[in-house]
Parts: sequence; C-alpha cells; structure tokens
Amino acid sequence: MPALITQRSNRRAPTPIEATDVVHLGATRKRLSTTQRGWLDENGFDAKPGSVCLVPDANGKLARVLVGVDRQDPLAALAALPLSLPTGEYTLADESVPLDAELAALGWALGAYQFTRYRKARRPGSPLVVSAETVAALTPQIEATYFVRDLVNTPTEDLGPKQLADQIKALGKTYKAKVREWVGDELLEDNFPTIHTVGRASHRPPRLVELTWGKASDPKVVLVGKGVCFDTGGLDLKPSDGMRWMKKDMGGAAHAIALAGLVMEAKLPVRLTLLVPAVENAVSGAAMRPGDVVITRGGHSVEIDNTDAEGRLVLCDALAYAAEHKPELIIDFATLTGAARVALGPDLPALFANDDALAEAAVASGNAVADPLWRLPLWRPYRKMLESYIADFANAGASRHAGAITAALFMERFIPEGMPWLHLDTYAWNDGDRPGRPRGGEAMGLRAMFALLSKRYG
Repeated sequence: MPALITQRSNRRAPTPIEATDVVHLGATRKRLSTTQRGWLDENGFDAKPGSVCLVPDANGKLARVLVGVDRQDPLAALAALPLSLPTGEYTLADESVPLDAELAALGWALGAYQFTRYRKARRPGSPLVVSAETVAALTPQIEATYFVRDLVNTPTEDLGPKQLADQIKALGKTYKAKVREWVGDELLEDNFPTIHTVGRASHRPPRLVELTWGKASDPKVVLVGKGVCFDTGGLDLKPSDGMRWMKKDMGGAAHAIALAGLVMEAKLPVRLTLLVPAVENAVSGAAMRPGDVVITRGGHSVEIDNTDAEGRLVLCDALAYAAEHKPELIIDFATLTGAARVALGPDLPALFANDDALAEAAVASGNAVADPLWRLPLWRPYRKMLESYIADFANAGASRHAGAITAALFMERFIPEGMPWLHLDTYAWNDGDRPGRPRGGEAMGLRAMFALLSKRYG
C-alpha cells in the first residue's frame, strides 16, 4: 500500500489527525466531548512534540488522533505515525495548527519506509489521504529517497561495483539516456588511473559509469557520486568498528543516481551527465601502498599518504573528466570524511563551494525543503597540510586537523578556476530510529540539490 493516496479505498472515512501544540491545546480540547477531554487527561496528553493520543467516539471506536508537533519542524510532525497507529487510512484535519501540509505529508511517507529485501515488513504502513497535486509533487522525491535508502542498506555482497553500474543502466533505459562504462584495465587505457588504483585489489574490477541525457544545446550539468561499495581502508586497514558499516561508502553514488533520476523525471532543460566511479577498496597483493605515487587524469602527481583516503582519489579522476565537458555546474556527493561528522554531527551534510552566490542558493534551497546543509570554507592556507616531498601533493597528511576541508581542497585542484562546483560531504546514514528517519541509509542533501536545480533551470 502506498504511503500517500488521493482518495480513500474503503467505505469508512479516513480518521482525522489533528496536529496541535501546547499553545493551541485549549482550543483543541473545546472541540472534544466531556468524555473525550477526560480521556486526554487520563492519558496525560500534553501536546508536546511527539506526544500522541488516540481519541475514541461514544462507541469506543477510533474517532480522531491528536499529535503534538513542533511547528518549526513540519517534516517530523506526522513522521512517527504511519507505522505506529492502528492500520487504516488517515488524513490531516483542517483544525490542525498551521503546518506546511506538503512537508508534513512528505514526513509521513518517509516514516512509512521499511527495508524489506531480506525480511518481511514489520507491519503494513498506513496511508495518508492527500490531494492529487500533493501526490504528484511528492512521489518522485519519496521514490528517490527510498532508492537511496535501499541502495545504502544493501550489503556489498549484493551491491558491488557491477550491481551499482546496473542501477545506472536501468535508469538510462527508463529515461532513454546513453550509458557508457569503463571496466578494469579499460580505465588505464582511457586515462582514469586513480579509479583503477583504488579498485584494483578487489576481485571485482573497478569501473567508471557515465550516463548522458538531454539536448546538447541545453546548459551542461555534471553530477558525480563516490561509489566505494566497501571500504576496508586498504593496507591502512580500518579497525573493526570503523569497517562495520562501510557498505554505506557508496552513499554519494546513490545520491547522484537518485538526483539524476529526479532531473530526468522533471524534464529539466539541461544536458545532464552522471559520473559514478564504482570500486571496492580491498586488501590483496595488488593493493595500492602508502608511499606510492599516481599520476592522475588531471596531470597532477599524488603521493598515497593514506590508503584509507581513497574516496578523493576515485573522485579526482571523475572530476577532471567532468571538467572536460566544460559544464556550467558540477555537483558531487560523497561519504568522504569522518571529520565532517565530528564538525557537524550526523544530520548536517558539509557543503563546500567555489562560488559564494551558488553556495548561498544551495543553503537557501535546503532550508526551503527541510533538507539543511551547512557550508564549510575552502580555506586554501590548509593546502600545506597535503604537501609531499616527491609529488605535487599527497592525498592526506600527518595532521588530523580540518580533515573535511583538506579533502575538499584536494578535490578542488581538479576543478578549473571559475567553473562552479558544489561538494557535499554527506553521512548518508541514521545511527538510530527517529520519526521519518529510520536506522540505516538516508538521503541527505538530495532534495536540497533538486530544489536548487529546479529553481536554477526549471
């Protein structure tokens, strides 16, 4: 059953959900019968955010649901309800406190998500009855978010580089886009040396997948996603707790693929290119070594200081290739650094940009759709932290300071001066269950970037 429906599917009218808060609780109580007000008192309903009370009618049947909300967070207002209320159909009552109804409906749909590839759903999710316009507006975003969550949640055994490439091929077939792929030594033949270097130790060959769509005369936009399907850290091996969830290290690729789907579904007038370097950073006799030097596609020599700083290596060749298209905008997504999580926590993707106006527009777009971003600086004096005595620069350095910034500075070297570029260092994961944000894979920054592109080109 879909999370959102446009009309009730049974004879009984959908149960109204009244969103209220501490300020409006008095007015809410006045609409109830004496018996129902007593019921609220017995259940201790205080209208604080997250509080819920199932209000019966005179016959003991469910008549109304009261839910306490924070009006500043409409996305979370109804998000805990679709998998916790009695199974049935619901609708947001007109008497509710003023909420952004579209964001509340989106939150409901995101809260209805369950990952069911390996086990059955815990229970049926209840649908919310909304307008046809709301369904049309939200369905692509809901499906894109589910897509990201599903990919990130899937173990690497079932989602290696080839399977990730297959997702792009399926997308290309759906939207009649052209898909090209470089696999294994083809990467060396066509000058993608760092992608090959990172992925060559795995029994699954590395690859770069390119999707192109749209009129050649339209503005060129390139999306790039880090597709490290599993990251052991390489010879600089991660400890077990650091490796446990590294199936999610292709979260950037999942975002980029989903955003490409949204762009094509919306028919935005752009010449779209999607680039996903898909690899597994494994350990074997063929693994790259600390101290090795790689000549990148961009012509820079890079010393491998740390084999666990592999994401920026696969991205640098993809970014150099992206720049060759001479686009008017490049956006990359990557689960790149733990330093970004230390700085901003798990909820806020770090945004880097080489254009102030573009950065401001991106942050504003995220705020408008409740998908926040936080800008960090490209503080160029920190480039010295990546100095190498034998190569142009290293992929990491001895200092643990400013790790997210130095990673972004590394990638910025592959973007030509004056070419607009956004880099999102996103977590792509929820450590625990919260309303609308179940534990596991998560889309973070996806809707913000789609809102930015829609405003810029729609």
